Amino acid sequence: MIDINNVFVCIAAPLLAASFCLGKKYFHPVFFMLTGMGVCLLSAYINTFIAALYQTTAFHAATEIAPVIEEVMKLLPLLFYLLIFEPEPEHIKPSILSIAAGFATFENICYLVQNGTTNFGFLLIRGFGTGAMHILCGAVIGYGLIYVWRRTWLKLAGTFGLLGVCIVFHGIYNLLIAYGGRIQYIAYLLPMVIIILGISTGKMLLPHLHSDKY
Repeated sequence: MIDINNVFVCIAAPLLAASFCLGKKYFHPVFFMLTGMGVCLLSAYINTFIAALYQTTAFHAATEIAPVIEEVMKLLPLLFYLLIFEPEPEHIKPSILSIAAGFATFENICYLVQNGTTNFGFLLIRGFGTGAMHILCGAVIGYGLIYVWRRTWLKLAGTFGLLGVCIVFHGIYNLLIAYGGRIQYIAYLLPMVIIILGISTGKMLLPHLHSDKY
C-alpha cells in the first residue's frame, strides 16, 4: 500500500532544495507551490475526517464537503501572507496561482496513486480539467483580493464573497464530475474554456484600458 505522505516528501524535498539554490527571486513561487501541495494533503485528511464524522456518502463528500474545505484551505496561506508580510498587489496573484497549481498537481498525483495510469486519454483530460478549475478559482481570488484589499471597508465582505464564488463553482464542477457520462467531460472542459475566454477578453480590453488613461 502506497503512503501518500511519503510521496509528498519525495516530491517536496528536491523542489525545496532547488528553491534555496535558485535564490530569492524563484524561492517564493516554489515555496507557495509546495504550500499548495501541503494544503492538498491536509485537505484530504480533513475531508476524510468530516465525511466519517457525519457518515456521509462519497457523492455528498465530493459535492458538499470537499469544495468548502479545499477552497478555505487554499485561501488560508494567502491570508497569512497578506496579513503578516503585507505584500505589494503584484505579488498577490502569483502567490495564489502557485498555491492553486501546487494543490492541483498533488491532487492529480493522488488520483494516479489511487487509480493507476492505464487510461492516458482520460488522465490527460482530467489533469487539464482539474488543474484549470483550481487555477481559475485561484485567479478569481487573486484578482479579487487585489481589488478588495485596497479598500478597508470591503476587505472582510469582499474576501468572503470571493471565497463563496469559488466554493460554488468548485461544488458545481464536482457535481458534474460525479454525474458521469458526457456531462463529466463537459465539466472537465468548462474551466479551460472559461480561462481561454477570460484571457482573450482581457487581451481585447487591454488596449482600450490603456487608451483611457490618456
